[in-house]
Amino acid sequence: MPRNDPSPRPAFTPPEQIELLVLDVDGVLTDGRINIASDGTEFKSFDVTDGAGIKYWMRAGRQVVIISGRACASVTLRAAELGITSVRQNMKDKLPAYLSVLEELNVPAQRTAVMGDDLPDLPLMRRCGFPIAPANGCEEARQAAALVTGRGGGAGAVREAVEYLLKASGAWEQILRRYYEDKK
Repeated sequence: MPRNDPSPRPAFTPPEQIELLVLDVDGVLTDGRINIASDGTEFKSFDVTDGAGIKYWMRAGRQVVIISGRACASVTLRAAELGITSVRQNMKDKLPAYLSVLEELNVPAQRTAVMGDDLPDLPLMRRCGFPIAPANGCEEARQAAALVTGRGGGAGAVREAVEYLLKASGAWEQILRRYYEDKK
């Protein structure tokens, strides 16, 4: 919490109680760069390990939502590829979208983790049970976070956060079991 913010921060929810993961895009799922082709098409680069982490999270029976301040067709495509059905883009004020998602999915804010990297993510991070920031997030996001990843946005930070949450709940062992079992 920034030092100049006198409001108290409620205690964080234990990570094993988190059901919903809300992700920003630029600076979380990507490194924050905006790539524009000569024809004006915007595109983004995503880390494959983040995608795998999202799939593991969903395989463990949990939900993922994307809320982004910008809109980009590549985000829609990547979300569809991963099976993420709740995507809110071009949300200049992310809080109403977040509150709407919680109501639609019937998940209390206390059982939600929000991963954000910059100031527009703070209202969500301050109203969730377990805020997360990537290593390269702004100082205020890192201060608000219950977990700051060792990796930066677009470089495996989401995967790291997912592993942390799934390990805390014991669900990581179930994920691993699939890969350790002999297939005959």
